[in-house]
Amino acid sequence: MAVKITGTGSYIPYVIKKNNEFLNQNFLNSDGSSFKVNNEIIIKKFKSITGIKERRYAEDHHMTSDLAFFASEKAILDANINKETIDYIIVAHNFGDIKKGTNQSDILPSLASRVKFKLGIKNPNCVCYDIIFGCPGWVEGVIQANSFIKSEMAKTCLVIGAETLSRTYDKRDRDSMIYSDGAGASIIQKVKDNNSGILSHKTCTYTDKEAFYLFFGESYEENNSKTKYIKMNGRKVYEFAIIHVPKALKECLELSGKSIRDIKKVFLHQANEKMDEAIVKRFYELFQMEIPENILPMSINKLGNSSVATIPTLFDLVKKEKLNDHRLNKGDIVLFGSVGAGMNINAITYKI
Repeated sequence: MAVKITGTGSYIPYVIKKNNEFLNQNFLNSDGSSFKVNNEIIIKKFKSITGIKERRYAEDHHMTSDLAFFASEKAILDANINKETIDYIIVAHNFGDIKKGTNQSDILPSLASRVKFKLGIKNPNCVCYDIIFGCPGWVEGVIQANSFIKSEMAKTCLVIGAETLSRTYDKRDRDSMIYSDGAGASIIQKVKDNNSGILSHKTCTYTDKEAFYLFFGESYEENNSKTKYIKMNGRKVYEFAIIHVPKALKECLELSGKSIRDIKKVFLHQANEKMDEAIVKRFYELFQMEIPENILPMSINKLGNSSVATIPTLFDLVKKEKLNDHRLNKGDIVLFGSVGAGMNINAITYKI
């Protein structure tokens, strides 16, 4: 028996916001003071570090659970399964449903229950729950689905990563340019092919000094309403990620029994282009190797950082040959790896 991703789907919103649309934004430092350089320079530096040229925002009438539903429909169709046979629906997110114009989180009922309702699944044995695990949430959901299936608690799971970060940021914070919206979904099933699927996984949580590198904080604008927004200590996150993610990837790969030379693609959370490149470089340095060509698919330049949605969306795009010259073939060994709030890190070794 093997546990495999048998279907994928993603929803990429249609609203495009380009970098130049932030030119008139009044960005402030964390102490409320103005920057000494103009926005053109801020945006140019931002692009050189993150790689982001544009990002996608959900339409005004859509919420996170809607995006999750759209991606799920595609994954179910791709897997060619009866939706009533799904045993678990696991939705990874951070902020729940947020209506446009507000930033109040709504997770009652759970987003997973909302997705089940939107899909029209009648089977009461289809169990729904959400997972709050930062950006690595979709990867952790897949790890949980793997455990359910291996323990014979389930045969089919729907795992979704969805987020609308465009409704959680402080418009005075230049980090607001990072965040985007989207959803990616996967059907995870038990299959007879013992020579494919999930080979190993690794998860770590660091909460000594790292727990609040990402947090909910007040606006940088003076006399604000005390409303909280997503905040990030970007430098700390970067330093943390480039040290700990390569180690987790290495441990995960070693648990699989596969060689570093077997790896065809590394699917990393699309948080920051330079950070992801540094992570992969350090990962290969642990094996005294140079980075192979075409090993690191990237979608952040056009899609931004949609948190839990980045990896399942990226995997869906590559699997369906919609991302430049990246291709996957049966038998390829790939790695999934993510880092995010918590601070959590996880990885999966997977054979196509």
